[in-house]
Amino acid sequence: MKITAVKTYVCNCFRTNWVFVKIETDAGLHGWGEATLEYKEPTVVAAIHDLEYYLIGSDPRNVEKFRHDCYRDAYWRGGPVLMSALAGVEMALWDIKGKELNVPVYQLFGGKVRDTVPCYVNGWFSPAKTPDQFAEKAIAVRDHQFLGCKWDPFGKAWLQISKAELNSAMECIRKVADAVGQDTLLLIEGHGRFDIPTAVKIGQRLEEFDIYWFEEPLPPDDLNGMREVKERVRVSLAAGERLYNRYEFRQFFDLNCSDYIQPDISHAGGLTEMRFLGAEAEARHIGFCPHNPSGPVANAATLQLAACVPNFVILEMMMTDVPFRADICDEDLTLLDGRMVIPERPGLGIDLNEDELRKHPFLPTQLRHYRGDLTNIRPPDAVKYYKIAHQA
Repeated sequence: MKITAVKTYVCNCFRTNWVFVKIETDAGLHGWGEATLEYKEPTVVAAIHDLEYYLIGSDPRNVEKFRHDCYRDAYWRGGPVLMSALAGVEMALWDIKGKELNVPVYQLFGGKVRDTVPCYVNGWFSPAKTPDQFAEKAIAVRDHQFLGCKWDPFGKAWLQISKAELNSAMECIRKVADAVGQDTLLLIEGHGRFDIPTAVKIGQRLEEFDIYWFEEPLPPDDLNGMREVKERVRVSLAAGERLYNRYEFRQFFDLNCSDYIQPDISHAGGLTEMRFLGAEAEARHIGFCPHNPSGPVANAATLQLAACVPNFVILEMMMTDVPFRADICDEDLTLLDGRMVIPERPGLGIDLNEDELRKHPFLPTQLRHYRGDLTNIRPPDAVKYYKIAHQA
């Protein structure tokens, strides 16, 4: 079996643009991957096509050779662009291999350790601005019995935050906590906003809420600073979505920067690299909680990891998405008592409709974090893309 074509599709999805990769073969099998790199989509598409030299005419089953040779030969190694390109292609290669063997990809990584994975929900708050609006939106989290909810209550702060803004953020957390009830996990997102003294001050204020974690309190390239914050606060920290391979994570692990790591399968090199990161986290008794706010293929691949990584703790998912998500793919997702059921279809268990992808072409989007409209991340007509079930 030989690879005959590498195709890319960029599909606007309101918050950003999904980047999908399709690998075709002369055996009639094809595989899908996702390399969604928020706000740098044309760049990662070019990087994917740069990899055609290694792909066209090669055997798609030799996944490790592809990974090794492309990373070795890049010379300027690592970083989000190369690793996202490698991730998208690598997912597609595993998808082909699973389809050829007629097994889910998790079987190729040693089989399942669980049938479902606990979930927390992101995006539930759109487009809330005030504490009362967040609390009103949080009622749906409680009613749908999600196990946890994550949000950034810090407005458009950068490095520092005023006393009034901090008090408003704490009031937002208090009102959401009251709305969802004591059994719902509260995960507070920092988006890499703060300097060390501000992050410590916020972390100390968060102690009263029994939060599950405080995520990315510092800019992601200050690992020593993360270690200092961790030493000075008594809430759990999560980070790592903006680190891109095991080499970048080595210092992160050695400094013991956080209690949970959050590499993103679309950015950290794909399934194999993520499996390595999960194993290293397991050896250090650190929770493995992949970042997962992107599209349907990334979600499908992350579910395969959730099936086979023993220390996979909790899965991020978006509460709603664009209404055409059901048109562009055939995913079949069930949330059972707040846990996502691991699909059993071969490969990654998902196929995309190329004609439907073309109906939603690339549109430039910009980062919202520091301009005051961060919570506008879902269109008004957003819908659920999964079924909700409960055990009898």
